[in-house]
Amino acid sequence: METTASVRVDAWIWAVRLTKTRSAAATAARAGHVRVNGDRAKPAQPVRVGDEVRLRVAGFDRIVEVRAVIAKRVGAEVAATCLIDRSPPPPTKEAMSAVPQRDRGAGRPTKRERRDIDKLRGFEH
Repeated sequence: METTASVRVDAWIWAVRLTKTRSAAATAARAGHVRVNGDRAKPAQPVRVGDEVRLRVAGFDRIVEVRAVIAKRVGAEVAATCLIDRSPPPPTKEAMSAVPQRDRGAGRPTKRERRDIDKLRGFEH
């Protein structure tokens, strides 16, 4: 395990297996889905031991603390020792199913349905 003072945030995210590819990590950083210590991070921003990294993956936030700085991808067991996962637990299936969804192929909502949707979202006219 290579330890240095700092490494690029996109390389670290990829090395500890939070994303599948380094380019996916860089794309997430450019899109604003990566934060280091609360600030938006560019792909080349350095991370150090003790930094908090927030990554939005598949609609959920991963919050991790850097325990070891590595630049090369390592095995899953070694990667787990390089971070402390402080992510909140994922929402339950009941909470996920509470969000109403239209049937596939139902077409565009009618004006009445759009008004009902706006009422549910709290956009009263």
